[in-house]
Amino acid sequence: MTPFIFPVFSMCICTFLCCTACLAQTKNTETRFFSDVTTTHLPLDEKTHALDVALADFNRDGHLDIVLALESQPNRLYLNDGTGRFTWVRGVFLNANHDTEHVRVGDFDGDGLLDVIFVAEDDQNHEFYLGNGDGTFKNVSDRLLGKSEANGLAIGDVNNDGLLDVVIGNSGDKPANFLWLNNKDNPGFFINASSRSLPPHLDQTQSVKLVDVNNDGFLDMVIGNEVAPNRLYFNDGKGNFYEKEGALPQTVPLHTREVIAFDANADGQVDLLFANLASNGGGRDNDPRARLFINQGDGFFKDETEKRIPNFEFSTYAAHSIDYNRDGAIDIILSAIMIPPFQAYQVQALKNDGNGYFTLVTDSVIPESTYGRSWGIAVGDVNNDGIPDLVIGAWGDQVRLLLGK
Repeated sequence: MTPFIFPVFSMCICTFLCCTACLAQTKNTETRFFSDVTTTHLPLDEKTHALDVALADFNRDGHLDIVLALESQPNRLYLNDGTGRFTWVRGVFLNANHDTEHVRVGDFDGDGLLDVIFVAEDDQNHEFYLGNGDGTFKNVSDRLLGKSEANGLAIGDVNNDGLLDVVIGNSGDKPANFLWLNNKDNPGFFINASSRSLPPHLDQTQSVKLVDVNNDGFLDMVIGNEVAPNRLYFNDGKGNFYEKEGALPQTVPLHTREVIAFDANADGQVDLLFANLASNGGGRDNDPRARLFINQGDGFFKDETEKRIPNFEFSTYAAHSIDYNRDGAIDIILSAIMIPPFQAYQVQALKNDGNGYFTLVTDSVIPESTYGRSWGIAVGDVNNDGIPDLVIGAWGDQVRLLLGK
């Protein structure tokens, strides 16, 4: 009977795999608002650990390209052919498996060409590249001023000298955050202003956003931490940051992974949404619901989550604002994972009613094919049709491209 066991077993395995493939193929790739074109438009790699995504035109052809910050893999550049179809250009960045967490793009040396900075966590190997304008780069990582277990990363002109500065949010045993000012006498090099210009907090920072919350023309700093509290630092206009008592009152302990800043209720003020985890792959230690803080004026905020954000149980490692239905109200896209037990989940959508009250509308907005362990999100028009598209990173899964419709 032995000769018959193997064929039957093989047939069963084949049937199972075929059925699994059929189920994967039958998952909806279309909604009224998005079309998932991943399989035809992106390089296919179902083991990608893309924790962050950025869109920018690196070769000056007028089309948005993709840069990926990868955990335990070399960082990547995907070039756009102009129709939203991308080619992986290998060897552009350092061929090393660092624990890269975040990426930001900007012109640091003032030559009109886009540069790239990455930060890493566990192995603390941050990377800095000056763009050549043709999709290639010069590695100048030796210009960075220190190593750290980095997660948060933000760039912006904090001291109003016309040059991009760098803020790095750190975790670990000595997690003081970094503020590196761009050297006006030698653009593209940095001066460490951390100890003199940042409050001396030792937070476990996961996200940093630079945004003017009080309309004084200066970039303030919002800090999302994995251990409460989150923080808001005001800028004195010279790149020195300080807290104001009562500006960001918090009564619910959060494990925050990303901060996004946008005008939720259309009053002309910047509001803040914190995307949160139940835990980093463990048990349910915190409430994972995103929390929305409404600007009361002059950069003072009130937590209005209970009446504005629906309750949900999935965790969120990344979030992005987008007006997906082009009604003038800013909506939210959430990368979602179910924790416990760190289980794949569908990307989620929150619809804004125009007054800053949100409802979950995932089934009608997001294709079912986005089911996975999603991570960093970038928004931009990659196929030049005037409609914003979504590029969604992934942890050990396929990066996805959703074209807006």
